[in-house]
Amino acid sequence: MAGVSLSLFAALAILIRGWGPADRLLMFGLGLAMAAVLTRYAVISAVPLPHGLKVRNLFLSRIVPWDDIEDVTFPEGDAWAKLDLADGDDLAVMAIQRADGESARVEADRLARLVLSHRPR
Repeated sequence: MAGVSLSLFAALAILIRGWGPADRLLMFGLGLAMAAVLTRYAVISAVPLPHGLKVRNLFLSRIVPWDDIEDVTFPEGDAWAKLDLADGDDLAVMAIQRADGESARVEADRLARLVLSHRPR
C-alpha cells in the first residue's frame, strides 16, 4: 500500500494541470509521508529475543529485558495488549490489537506464558 500511495500521489503531482512546482512538490511530499506511515505500520511487531522482548510500535521501538516485564495485560476496552513494567510504567504492544478478535486474546495469553517462562525459578 505504501508503494501504491507513493505512485498515486506522484501521478497526481504530475498529471494535474494548473499547479505550480511548489504544489506538485507538496503533493509528492504528502505521498512520501503517507508511504512512510504505512511502512511503519507494516513493521509493528513483538519479537522474543534471548535477552528480552523487542517491541516495535508505530513510533517507538524498544527492547525490554525479560526481568523488567512484570505482567502482560489486555484490559477490556483497551486497543492493545500492555506490558506492565517493573518501574511502574506500562508499554503498549501494538502487535496484539483488539480489532483482531479472539486471536488477539490468544496471542496475549501466549505472550504472558512466554514472559512467565523467562522468569527466574
